[in-house]
Amino acid sequence: MKKKVVVGLSGGVDSSVAALLLKQQGYEVIGLFMRNWKEEDASGSCTAYEDYEDVRRICAVIDIPYFTVDLSRQYFDNVFLHFLSEYKAGRTPNPDVLCNREIKFGHFRDFAMKLGADFIATGHYCGTLRKDGLTYLTRAADENKCQTYFLNQVTMEQISNAIFPLEKLQKSQVREIAARHDLVTAAKKDSTGICFIGERNFRNFLADYIPMKEGDIKTLDGKTVGRHNGVFYYTVGQRKGFGIGGKSGEGNDKAWFIIKKDIINNILYVNQGETDELFSKGLITGGFNFITRSLRESEHRLHFRLRHRQPLQTGTAVVLPDGNVRVDFDERQRAVAEGQYCVLYDGDICLGGGVIDKVIL
Repeated sequence: MKKKVVVGLSGGVDSSVAALLLKQQGYEVIGLFMRNWKEEDASGSCTAYEDYEDVRRICAVIDIPYFTVDLSRQYFDNVFLHFLSEYKAGRTPNPDVLCNREIKFGHFRDFAMKLGADFIATGHYCGTLRKDGLTYLTRAADENKCQTYFLNQVTMEQISNAIFPLEKLQKSQVREIAARHDLVTAAKKDSTGICFIGERNFRNFLADYIPMKEGDIKTLDGKTVGRHNGVFYYTVGQRKGFGIGGKSGEGNDKAWFIIKKDIINNILYVNQGETDELFSKGLITGGFNFITRSLRESEHRLHFRLRHRQPLQTGTAVVLPDGNVRVDFDERQRAVAEGQYCVLYDGDICLGGGVIDKVIL
């Protein structure tokens, strides 16, 4: 009997080609479209309708059955509420990371198992390595598209029966395959918005959930240089979007950068130019998730990245007695934001990641 694979279809080119390749490889393929956010646009149309229609067309071309599962409640409870709480704490969260752990490799995986799946599959750019009874998450061939950063919170069990058909492909090859097989998503633009919420005016969206109030923008020496619309809107290292770009200080015309946020007093602190205050020499993570194997309480020379698509950096990682991880950078890093993730790599293997709790200046 053919092995059954349930593939997550988003309506994008990556998951479309993943399903096509699995069918060509001889699997029994079932498509599963997740609806994880309920909202209508100004015309009253469901915002996920276009993606669903693309999924329907793709499955017709590939000749596979498909289902839809509504996980909007689980997304709101397990991902979105955490996203809001992090913003209220003045941090910069990444909901895509939790979405992968809680939804795509959590509730989606559970639903796929109920459909009798032997494997699950997604259009992520990453891979797995199975060795000595263990499963490791590995980097993709296309380093620019590699999505291991977003998968740093998954567990070994969650990826133990996962297939990633795009592991060895470049993005350009994926689009070529889609075009060659007349898939309607071949030239479809990649989504760049918040996971499942999509592209929108982020400030207006956030204001619906977190009350905002204006406050002062100050320099590090306490001089008021402007007003902000709400301190939660902004991110450490941000250069544009806070309304003082044309103002100069002490006769220079260097760009202004956000250095830190004072949530309690509703103050945004800025400075001109990429000065030392923007850079840090290390960090400490909280609740570090080791996907397959943990490190011992000693120093480890590893690679890391602090954001998606950042070139791999080198440093020393130390597992602290409380289980948290300290990372000392070989080169000072710019605009390290609390609430984001630090992800560690040992060669091609993604060891896991942790939320940045403290920045070491």
